[in-house]
Amino acid sequence: MNRQNISSGAVWEDKVGYSRAVRVGNIIEVAGTTATNGSQITGKGSVYEQAKYSLQKIEHALQQVGATLQDVVRTRMFVTDISRWEEAGKAHGEFFKSIKPATTMVEVQALIHPDLLVEIEATAILTDQV
Repeated sequence: MNRQNISSGAVWEDKVGYSRAVRVGNIIEVAGTTATNGSQITGKGSVYEQAKYSLQKIEHALQQVGATLQDVVRTRMFVTDISRWEEAGKAHGEFFKSIKPATTMVEVQALIHPDLLVEIEATAILTDQV
């Protein structure tokens, strides 16, 4: 099977050795995605804005490998303060209200930068359109 790696251009990708998304056959895995934009953080202080921006980045990565949000079967959300779960949930619902992938949301002690409040992963599966 062919493997397609998608880069977001983030400086960490080469340092750590990962890709924004990887497609093998009909399966696409999108790495943990945060609200980083180069060296800037979008939506500082807002779980909702950071989740929304992260989901937009996930959508873009999926498009680069020929998929859409409709193909997403699972998401995972990591938040640094579970008491703010509704903010992350609101953003997730705006993207996935009618799709309804399996999802998980857990609280983590910290993310890679103290201003990051949420990180989101996604799994998509392309099905044959007959």
